[in-house]
Amino acid sequence: MLKILKAGFYTSIQDTGRFGFREHGVPISGAMDSYSAKFANSLLGNDANCAVMEITMIGPKLLFEEPTAIVLSGANMSPKINDIEVEMDSVLSVKTGDIITFGRLQLGLRTYLAIKNGFQSEEILKSKSMYKGITRDSNLKDRETIKYMPFLHKDSAKHASVKYDESILFNNVLEAFKGPEFDKLSQNLQESLLDSEFQVSIHDRMAYQLKSLGENNLDQILTSPVLPGTVQLTPSGTLLVLMRDCQTTGGYPRVLQLTEKAINILSQKNTGAQLRFRLKV
Repeated sequence: MLKILKAGFYTSIQDTGRFGFREHGVPISGAMDSYSAKFANSLLGNDANCAVMEITMIGPKLLFEEPTAIVLSGANMSPKINDIEVEMDSVLSVKTGDIITFGRLQLGLRTYLAIKNGFQSEEILKSKSMYKGITRDSNLKDRETIKYMPFLHKDSAKHASVKYDESILFNNVLEAFKGPEFDKLSQNLQESLLDSEFQVSIHDRMAYQLKSLGENNLDQILTSPVLPGTVQLTPSGTLLVLMRDCQTTGGYPRVLQLTEKAINILSQKNTGAQLRFRLKV
C-alpha cells in the first residue's frame, strides 16, 4: 500500500482517460500532460494506460509500504527519497518504508509518478481517472491509501535510452487546427488570434482561461460537441481552452482545436505564462 501522509496542492490518480461515455455527458478526464504520463510508464515497461499519480504545483509526502520501482516525469519538483535528491526520468528503486517528498517547483506545473504495473485504484466506467461525480472524489486526501503491486527492482537507477522531450516544458507555441467557427471571425479577429501573445489567467483541469482577444461580435452557437483542446471565444472576448475534465458540449464559438502536443504543453503552464497560437496545416 501507498500511504498519503500529505496530499499536496492537488494530487490525483489518472490514466489515459474514460472513453465511450461522452454521449452520456461523461468527461474524458485522464492525465493532463499525456506525454509525460506515458513516458514515465514506458520506462517501467508498463502499459500506456496504467494509472499514474498526477501531482500539481505542490507535491505530496508519500510512504511506500512495499518495495517497487517508480519513475518521475514532467515538471521538476525537486523530488527526494528519504531526504536524498533523486533524478527525473529514471527508474528508481523504492524499498519498504521509503518516503518520497517534493520541494521547489523548478519548471512546469505537473509531475507524474508512475509505479511498476500501475496504481491499483478503483476502476469505474473502464477508467481509474479521478473525477468527482464519477469517482468518490476529484483528488487524493491526507491519510488515504492506494494499492500497488509489490515489485523487487535490483538496480538503484536506470537511465532512459529515449530522452524526455523537454519542449513540453519550454515551448510557448500552441499548434492548432481551425475550429468549426474560425472562418466566421472577421479578418481582424483571425489575425489577432494568430498574431497576439496571450497570458494564462485562471486555470484548472476543466479549462485554461486566456486574456481577452477584444471585441467579439460572433453570436453564440447552438450547443455543439467540444473536446479537450477546443478553444472557445466567449462574448467578452476571453478565450477558454478546454482541458481533460471539460464538458462534452458547449455554446461558445469553437475557433481553434489544439493538437495533442499543444494540450500537453499548455497543461504545464501556470498563471502568467505567455503563449501564442500557430495554425497547423
